[in-house]
Amino acid sequence: MFGFFARAAVGAWAVSVLRPVKAVAQKVAQSPVARSAREAIQKAFVTAQTPTGYDVHAHHWAMAIDVERCIGCGLCAEACKGENHVLKEPFYFRTWIERYIIRKPDPRSFELRGETLVDSPNGGIGGFPPSPVRKENILRTFFVPKLCNQCEHSPCIQACPVGATFDSPDGAVLIDKEYCIGCGFCVQACPYGCRFLNPVTKTAEKCTLCYHRITHGLRPACVEVCPTGARIFGDLKDGNEKNPVRVFIENNKVQVLKPHLGTEPRVYYAGLDKEVR
Repeated sequence: MFGFFARAAVGAWAVSVLRPVKAVAQKVAQSPVARSAREAIQKAFVTAQTPTGYDVHAHHWAMAIDVERCIGCGLCAEACKGENHVLKEPFYFRTWIERYIIRKPDPRSFELRGETLVDSPNGGIGGFPPSPVRKENILRTFFVPKLCNQCEHSPCIQACPVGATFDSPDGAVLIDKEYCIGCGFCVQACPYGCRFLNPVTKTAEKCTLCYHRITHGLRPACVEVCPTGARIFGDLKDGNEKNPVRVFIENNKVQVLKPHLGTEPRVYYAGLDKEVR
């Protein structure tokens, strides 16, 4: 749902400024110089942001989320803001929680489920207020953590005219703020609403799986603070039989968000309902 706010923030400016730039940006992105620069950026950025000896080809990071375990406490969103210095203002989140409330259907209808309400006040930080739907009218309610899906075929990478957004060999989609020009194309291209333009730095921002932590052997902040273990993180190239993310994926019927788009997300969900968008 935060895709709506992110796009709205960019929309007015995009209409007046980005359209004239778009044609030029596309030509620049297709040039041999741009392609060479993009390759150089990827190598330099991955090397600069990781500790000595870290091999980006030796890992394949992935996150899994057990919807049934999420209690909507919001600790993950709060920890993410603190760890990654995300702006405290509303609607700026690298990760957030959505609450889904499914009403009981009208008994006179042939429907199995009623209307679905979705909300996410302050990204879920501080928990959720009482349901606006009376308990006796609720069929089911649950929480769904959202974040960048770290897509293998990322629309944001394709949309970036300067190569500032790129796919690291270890499975993380990253942004080089030194090269980002703040055009907002990636924000518009992301089908999951996971990106926003930082009004202070004027650059794109999103979840990076806490890249500064995982490359040093630590877990993402959101995973670290989750009290119920709803977020599972690990390295798919780790052959240890106790590897948490591999065990979870192998023992659950996992899905990805919007599979019809062909983006091949590397964030896996168990327990998703069809109402989740």
